[in-house]
Amino acid sequence: MIPLEDNFSDAISKAQRGLEISDSDLAEKARLDVNAIRKLRAGHFDELALFRVAPVLGLGARALSDLAQNEYRPAAREIDGLAMFNTPFHDMRVNAFLVWDPKSCKAIAFDTGADCRPMLDRVAKEKLAVKLILLTHAHTDHIADLARLKKETGAPVYIPGAETIPEGHEFNVGNLKVKALLTWGHSRGGMTFFVTGLARPVAIVGDSIFAGSMGGGNVSYKDALRNNIEKILTLPDETIICPGHGPMTTVGEEKRYNPFFAGRL
Repeated sequence: MIPLEDNFSDAISKAQRGLEISDSDLAEKARLDVNAIRKLRAGHFDELALFRVAPVLGLGARALSDLAQNEYRPAAREIDGLAMFNTPFHDMRVNAFLVWDPKSCKAIAFDTGADCRPMLDRVAKEKLAVKLILLTHAHTDHIADLARLKKETGAPVYIPGAETIPEGHEFNVGNLKVKALLTWGHSRGGMTFFVTGLARPVAIVGDSIFAGSMGGGNVSYKDALRNNIEKILTLPDETIICPGHGPMTTVGEEKRYNPFFAGRL
């Protein structure tokens, strides 16, 4: 099983950085000693401290507590026409995805991960024809093997944001329809691709949302949150979320269990 990308202390740290709240300010607002804040961020679970900190940071306290106690585990799995590839990149792991129309065997690759060979092996096994390579964003871990994937498939590459994919653009491959949603904040041109035509809708989200967490708001934390809420978590609850790191999940699960969004929708 692929582990969650973030633990509860990661969520606290991301929210604190995003809101630009210092340890001393957070301690004052949460009515805690500053050492209690530092212990939480170091991974020491203290339920009382956590419940005081969570509302100051706009996090769902119960969801954050469940994350801290390892009580949350998403149930999403691959379906026919969807495959995830999890490859090592330095000291972390990164995901790439393959989506295909089972009838026409036409496929779309989403990102490359650190090594696209497992994806190419699956393409060969399923006798697929890759028609598009769509990139969620241009951070190195997500495009590390792009040259090989492009060479092996001959498929055109589309990159997001200020580059080549406009908001709302639609792609059609076989019976699949893909709509591009601009979900920037972690990266300047971060894109989510909403795919319909399989047994369940699928959202390839890059680093916008993780199971139980979200990507850091490197460009704008406020806009990352807003885009996630307005453009991803308004999709049907059964939509499978395919994140850039960690396990797959669903819109319904993240609305209920993700501390960044629990109680907001």
